Amino acid sequence: MKLDVLSQFSSRAARIVAIGLVAAALAGCSMFGPPKIKEEPIVPAQTLYQGALDDMDRQYYQTAITKLEKLERQHPRDPLSEKGKLMQVYANYRIGQFDEAILAADRYLALYPQNSEVPYVLWLKGTSYFAQIKDITRDQQLSRDAIDTYNLLISNYPQSEHAADAKEKLLTAYDQLAGKEMSVGRYYQGNGQYAAAINRFREVVERWQTSTHIEEALYRLTETYLLLGLTNEAMSAAAVLGHNYPASDWYKRAFETLGKQGLAPQLNSGSWLASHRT
Repeated sequence: MKLDVLSQFSSRAARIVAIGLVAAALAGCSMFGPPKIKEEPIVPAQTLYQGALDDMDRQYYQTAITKLEKLERQHPRDPLSEKGKLMQVYANYRIGQFDEAILAADRYLALYPQNSEVPYVLWLKGTSYFAQIKDITRDQQLSRDAIDTYNLLISNYPQSEHAADAKEKLLTAYDQLAGKEMSVGRYYQGNGQYAAAINRFREVVERWQTSTHIEEALYRLTETYLLLGLTNEAMSAAAVLGHNYPASDWYKRAFETLGKQGLAPQLNSGSWLASHRT
């Protein structure tokens, strides 16, 4: 009996002590308040900007980006912040952080659409897309994004020093899209889906005339039209191929393919291909 009383007393005492400890902890919180967040020391804008320039001279681009982000955060209205945003685009581009470079370019273009550096920023953005273009078996959205950005640069700033380079890179981007169409077209052709194949080859002829795939596209049209029994269209495709690329191996193959069926290249004036004879 005495043991039971002692046990109950000990249990009650333990609860009282626990409650007291919790109360003391709560009192301590209310007395001293929540822990303070360490404030970021303010660094002069000129110091941050010059430090970023020095880092970039040494090719410490990531360190430069950190300083430029702090400049933007601590001194958003300082004139140096505008220059810093431009430098962020370039620094991210230089170290291959292309998605970050594109986002930085978009921010700059939204804030300073009339700035004289806009052509350069558009070039950096387009080239950030361009640098990520994969082989023709992959999705070609990056090629389309690069083309859209370069065309925006060329159409709005044709005299810019960056427009000439954009035009050269456009040819490669066009080639990527044309190559993708050819790859899919050959797949359809090999599987007997001739109408679908023709649509792909026709897309190359109509849209990507400057690509390196145009000659094969015309040959594949010759070949596929024949498989469908559309001899007039087949002869027209071969005629356009022979007129525009008479020394092409693809033309020789088209000529031989037609010859096996007693046909020869001949342009049908009613064919959609008539407008593609240069």
